[in-house]
Amino acid sequence: MAEGTPQAAAIGIRFVSAEPGVAVMDVPYRKDLVGDPLTGVLAGGVVTTLLDHACGLAIVTAPGFAANAGRTATLDLRIDYMRAAEPGRTITARAHCYRLTRSIGFVRATAHDGDLDDPIATAQAAFALIGAPAVSMG
Repeated sequence: MAEGTPQAAAIGIRFVSAEPGVAVMDVPYRKDLVGDPLTGVLAGGVVTTLLDHACGLAIVTAPGFAANAGRTATLDLRIDYMRAAEPGRTITARAHCYRLTRSIGFVRATAHDGDLDDPIATAQAAFALIGAPAVSMG
């Protein structure tokens, strides 16, 4: 997930850890990722990409995922930005897959720059499980 997509590789997303249904990834501060040169704050798209990838990784580590699908695709990603990241600091995202159905995984995530209790942003997401059995709408 960190190196498998060009966007994640380009911004330097790194794998930190994973356990069943939980993933932690980070992105180190880089000046070329700054969105506002006057403040030195990283672009919001960096945080969005980090949260999206951490959520996807949390799903593929969830118990029962392999029985449902082989890949994921983001269906819905809602992000609430609480504050700007501190310039010069690594941003870390922790995601938890709290529900996995036959065709959709549901995830919550938090991005922070050192203190999980002082988030930069939180996310709520739904991912399609690609390859999941078809569901009849009949």
